[in-house]
Amino acid sequence: MKEEEVNRCQIHEWYPRFKSTSIKTVIHELPESFVTYLLDDSGPFVLPLSISDNDALPNRIHKPEEQEDYIISSDNESDDESEETSPPPPSFPDLESQINESIKTLGGAIFPKLNWSSPKDTAWISPNKSLKCTSFSEITLLLKSSDSLVHDLCRAYDSCTDCNIRRPARFFLALRKWYPSLHPEMEFRVFIRDHLLVGISQREVTMFYPVLIEKKPVLESVIKDFYTRNVSMRFESESYTFDVYVRRDDGVKLLDFNPWCEFTLPLLFTWAELESEQLSSEPEFRIVESRCGVRPGLKTAVPYDYLDTSEGSGWDQFLRNANEELWRQMRSAGGG
Repeated sequence: MKEEEVNRCQIHEWYPRFKSTSIKTVIHELPESFVTYLLDDSGPFVLPLSISDNDALPNRIHKPEEQEDYIISSDNESDDESEETSPPPPSFPDLESQINESIKTLGGAIFPKLNWSSPKDTAWISPNKSLKCTSFSEITLLLKSSDSLVHDLCRAYDSCTDCNIRRPARFFLALRKWYPSLHPEMEFRVFIRDHLLVGISQREVTMFYPVLIEKKPVLESVIKDFYTRNVSMRFESESYTFDVYVRRDDGVKLLDFNPWCEFTLPLLFTWAELESEQLSSEPEFRIVESRCGVRPGLKTAVPYDYLDTSEGSGWDQFLRNANEELWRQMRSAGGG
């Protein structure tokens, strides 16, 4: 994979060209000081000082015991064990003002995304348990807490064969309009190899949606037509993936582009299958066909990395049992 292929998938690169077929988005370039703040893990977790007292996020944490990972600055606090004065919390008033104004123009609620990725691993920490944000403080909490964004910030070009850089020169924050009525079963990932559509996959693979079986022929048709009319001649890379949402009226909205590499999830395919010649002549549209076909997903209130899954732990046994049960159901369904 080449550097230019990765760069084309940055939202600030592709969105202006595909704006008419995507969801409404406002993009802000981030100052390097804010990027440095996101990357700094040398000390305790400190949220930026807000320009608005009403936007002080710690006041919105529901339970006091959940605040132990956050430092709330106060002029009345003192440190009896040290004579040194604690540095003031970071503050980004210009960026905060611009972002809060953009949120208003987008209807009051957005979900955030950096150049390539969204902080999907930190939805659990949000007061609403989703990526929905209504203020700069909420966005900062998700970004600062995210491990998945480390790829964007530090490892974006790891799979490139023609460059030695690790990160882009500039970072952008995309504010994407929040639609509360979107249905996850209507999101799909499309795989393009050598300018040929080789596969389409349901994105939410941890659930079985009977409606997809009924609508599969229509969905396949509208997605292929969308690719032919709106993407195939306008996106320069030879191999890539893109994500779409199919509306109730069978209209299609472009959500994202992703590089053709291991960092992009193949979902109901494997990368070996996607690279095979068979799919070049016979592209497949894959959905979860039954409850037995559901891919296991860990539904917890905390990130997977926070769990003790070592041998002998409770979660280790739970995961082993879940995997055995999945295979038992699959064998039963196959009559074996």
